[in-house]
Amino acid sequence: MIELRQITKSFDGLKVLKGIDLDIERGEIVSIVGPSGAGKTTLLQIMGSLDRPDSGTVRMDGEELFGMSDSRLARFRNANIGFVFQFHQLLPEFSMEENVAMPALIGGISKKEAMAKARRLIDYMGLSDRASHRPAELSGGERQRAAVARALVNEPMVVMADEPSGSLDSKNRQELHQLFFDLRRDLGHTFVIVTHDESLARIADRTVEMRDGIITDIT
Repeated sequence: MIELRQITKSFDGLKVLKGIDLDIERGEIVSIVGPSGAGKTTLLQIMGSLDRPDSGTVRMDGEELFGMSDSRLARFRNANIGFVFQFHQLLPEFSMEENVAMPALIGGISKKEAMAKARRLIDYMGLSDRASHRPAELSGGERQRAAVARALVNEPMVVMADEPSGSLDSKNRQELHQLFFDLRRDLGHTFVIVTHDESLARIADRTVEMRDGIITDIT
């Protein structure tokens, strides 16, 4: 489903990615691990079209992402790629339901339909009694589950997560990891997850190990 070929990227003369080749299959949960500075987040951002490589190609479902215009790429990204970050990045002035609905509203669907989709996901997450609360009124685990719901609201082909459990305690971390597998089972989502969490890496379908801008192993 996702094909990366010979991806390179440099910042201020420092080569961060040195010719990455990687395939992600539909329905997989893939973890990307490695020490700080290995290039994990840069790779995820390029895979998710948030940043452009210096060279190489990224294809998603047959589409060459960086052959698109910026406006078409933004539309493709909104419709097909969900993102979850270490710190939930929910907008503080909006309720959970409004935050979850935001990508759907940006995608151009009606407010009524966007809010209905958000409510269904919030119910799935077991957070229906918290839907009207703003982020400051939610626990860390609730905020991150809301962030996952937001990533899913447009029914994307793939969800890309950057240290999604890094700010959570052990109980919430385990629950979030289980949620990814429940979502894959129930809704068929594909997940690519950058993590330092060894427990998540162990249970992923495949683990991609990186060091110094290259892939050193895939298990």
